Amino acid sequence: MYPGSYALKHPDRPAFIMAHTGETVTYREYEARCNRLAHLLRSLGLQRGDHYAIFMENNARFIESCAAGVRAGLYYTAANSYLTAGELAYILENSESQILITSASRLAVARQALAEVPRIRLCLVVDAPAGLLNNGPLDQPDAGESIAVRDFVQATQGFADTPIPDESMGGPMLYSSGTTGRPKGVFKPLPDIAPGEITPGIRFSDGLWGFRDDMVYLSPAPLYHSAPNSSVSLTIRRGGTVIVMEKFDPERYLALVEQHRVTHSQLVPTMFSRMLKLPPETRSRYDLSSLEVIIHAAAPCPVPVKEQMIAWWGPIIREYYGATEGLGFAACNSQEWLAHKGTVGKVVWGTLHVLDEAMQPCPPGVSGTLWFEPPTEFEYFNDTARTQESRSPDGRLATVGDVGYLNEAGYLFLTDRATFMIISGGVNIYPQECENLLITHPRVADAAVFGIPNEDLGEEVKAVVQVMPGVAQDDAVAEELMAFCRSHLATLKCPRSIDFIDEMPRLPTGKLYKKPLREKYWTGHSSRIV
Repeated sequence: MYPGSYALKHPDRPAFIMAHTGETVTYREYEARCNRLAHLLRSLGLQRGDHYAIFMENNARFIESCAAGVRAGLYYTAANSYLTAGELAYILENSESQILITSASRLAVARQALAEVPRIRLCLVVDAPAGLLNNGPLDQPDAGESIAVRDFVQATQGFADTPIPDESMGGPMLYSSGTTGRPKGVFKPLPDIAPGEITPGIRFSDGLWGFRDDMVYLSPAPLYHSAPNSSVSLTIRRGGTVIVMEKFDPERYLALVEQHRVTHSQLVPTMFSRMLKLPPETRSRYDLSSLEVIIHAAAPCPVPVKEQMIAWWGPIIREYYGATEGLGFAACNSQEWLAHKGTVGKVVWGTLHVLDEAMQPCPPGVSGTLWFEPPTEFEYFNDTARTQESRSPDGRLATVGDVGYLNEAGYLFLTDRATFMIISGGVNIYPQECENLLITHPRVADAAVFGIPNEDLGEEVKAVVQVMPGVAQDDAVAEELMAFCRSHLATLKCPRSIDFIDEMPRLPTGKLYKKPLREKYWTGHSSRIV
């Protein structure tokens, strides 16, 4: 994310365009914006290896808020913009952030969080209404406040638009979504190089996804998430143009591909499902012929959904499996996936071991915990205990708790995260398979499957379903869906009952926030094992 050369080579080319408003920021302006913020951060005393945080929705200042840290040798933490004040306060404190960049729409939550984090010295606010904020010195707290709260543009406009003299490579320190407890900051040592240099990781990702000069990348996901954040950075390093959707809408996505002649994009399976459920006349209305590479990850994609997407868009869809921790990486193209349907690919970065509970290798086709010999160093920031929990007894291997297996050809298949494995009558059940099936039913918009207490079996399989608009939430639909599951899966994998929900608690990244759904069924139990 260091486009200085492009600001000279093609200064008037759009670096990014906001999809909803059409606001366009050229490489010339983008370069100036990034430099101004880098100077501001340095003026406040932030030096190489220090931390700051970003808490806002997709907007026209998000990308530069990250890029300034990359130029100044800083760690930036882009926090989930839907966090509560308490959740945000934990991340701000745990990350040792000194500055917070937020937006007017998130300011109320940010103020509540800041009251609990005395380390923060300045809060910059994007899109603040005129007169809302004091325009005083950046290093002096406002009356009645513990810190200065300033308008982002006013605070940065007085700084130089040329590079700071001591540029060095910075990068993200992002947090896990916290679906199984407190979020964890993924900390990796910063390389001691200039921000314009190409690291092995950048070169690897760039080549794997076929990124090229002058590409047009459509980003439909929240920029606080690691995958879109990385892809946007790679696009700008290539001198391409990024189209930023403020919020995903299936038909709007198709219209943007046609309007901007998009070449590359990254989505999650739920986005595929929503586009496939558009009326046929809507799906065929838009010219998608410019598309070259579509990337997807974040969750296993149901086989019928992937088949339909390849049939619709052609063999341009590439899948990968990885984690923010950078333990390892698997990938496959459309041809490989069609030959091994359901796979997330072969491991192409790091060394994978599929191990049982005794840390012994699982044979092909047998699920076990995925342990990697990680190619790069990482730890959970200020969390030694959880760093140790992620390591094997000898410290050689690391895991994020995912469960899967390798087939005879060496292709990886995910079955679930170990945390949500159901043990019913002594049999291990991985709910991902049932979730993947339910989402293909025409009445289902989204689904979650997990274990609930059963006096005889320990746990039984429960499904919670969000139906499509206009579909009744009644016993007849529940029975239809259970019968649908029984016609495709072994009975032990099928839900014994189905409840309905108006909207599934899915993060904007596509990841299902299953914990609160499951918790209410375990109220009154001191353990999650009956």
